[in-house]
Amino acid sequence: MAGPTHLVEYEHMVLGRHTFLRPGGLRPKGSGLDRSAYIMLSRIEVQGPMSIGELSEAFGLNHSTLNRQTATVVQEGLVERIPDPEGGMARKFRITAHGRRELKTAREAHVAALDRVMATWSDEDVATFAAFLQRFNTDVERLDGRPWPRP
Repeated sequence: MAGPTHLVEYEHMVLGRHTFLRPGGLRPKGSGLDRSAYIMLSRIEVQGPMSIGELSEAFGLNHSTLNRQTATVVQEGLVERIPDPEGGMARKFRITAHGRRELKTAREAHVAALDRVMATWSDEDVATFAAFLQRFNTDVERLDGRPWPRP
């Protein structure tokens, strides 16, 4: 018989296949950011302006991948390149006013989708799930060595 960790593994796999937060899924219209832009903007929003090196460290991605991703969000006007506010040599990426509006719209759409999924849950159940999900994520981050800042 499978133990509890096997059940977590299976449900984690199933969660990864759901498309409720992706375009064409349950996500309401108005959430136009793709997954990588949503995650990048969310990280910069919490941490502040970040260089390619800092983004690489945060996401565990190589510089060429991040150069492509940042070029896209710059072209879309979601972030802008600025001199390092702390006087360092590397330029950093900062969210623009347009990027903040798009992130807010996308986040509201994601929350609305999650509200639909958990419509029959009590507030206590949602809070308990959130606490366990945060605990799971922080333990993954601890083992990976890349903590994610939280607001």
